[in-house]
Amino acid sequence: MTALAPPQTGSTALPSQRRSPWVYLTWGVIIALIAISCGYITIDMAALRGLPQSIPHYLYLMFSNPDWSKLQEALFQTWRSVAMAWIGALIGVIISTVLGILAANTVSPSWVRLPLRGIFAIIRAVPEIIIAIIILTVTGLTPFTGALALAIGGVGTHAKWTYEAIETAPTGPAEAVQASGGTLAEMVRWGTWPIVQPELASLALYRFEINVRTSAVLGLIGVGGIGDMLTGYTQYRQWDVVGVLLIVVVIITMTIDAISGALRRRLVAARYQ
Repeated sequence: MTALAPPQTGSTALPSQRRSPWVYLTWGVIIALIAISCGYITIDMAALRGLPQSIPHYLYLMFSNPDWSKLQEALFQTWRSVAMAWIGALIGVIISTVLGILAANTVSPSWVRLPLRGIFAIIRAVPEIIIAIIILTVTGLTPFTGALALAIGGVGTHAKWTYEAIETAPTGPAEAVQASGGTLAEMVRWGTWPIVQPELASLALYRFEINVRTSAVLGLIGVGGIGDMLTGYTQYRQWDVVGVLLIVVVIITMTIDAISGALRRRLVAARYQ
């Protein structure tokens, strides 16, 4: 019998992988930007050291004895914020779905989709609160201003989600419609839309969740809702009322997230059935 060779105990050195100079250049740029940014920010070290002691103090002021007499008003203002978010999501989703379909490379030529994608990118670069400040010069400080700002701000993101969902969808059904003599509109309607509809509905619900949180921020500029109420009572340091408002916001937001998340999971599961 032939004796087996003893196993080699020495480790084999792996070939060294040289990193690209671009990796080091990128890290150098990031570190330089962080250093420059820190130079333009005045950091109060005394306040920073006192932050851990201040947080429990203000939490005690807000939640030790909440003023529940403001609960009814808080619920009403929260409902206004949710309504603002819902109207904004509805308008934004309708507009962005139509424009997003036109921006897909499987639907439109480059002279149509490239300008649309540029518009979407510009909208995404502008925060909703800036859009609201521009709109309120026409519509005033009303919840409708917040709804319009959420709608316009949502177009940039949701339209991008729409054309990406269309471009990544299976092309077999659309090609079958086209091969049978269908027009471009029929190809989108019968070949693409049934496939992407569950995903787009899921993304629409996710857009509504985002709007619920953003609507509270828009209230800081006075367009109404729970954010407006939070700003007022915080400025007057009525922490017992602020505690009630935060409790209402957290409970309502978590409830909406749970319901919307369950619906989105069902929609996504329906896509693969």
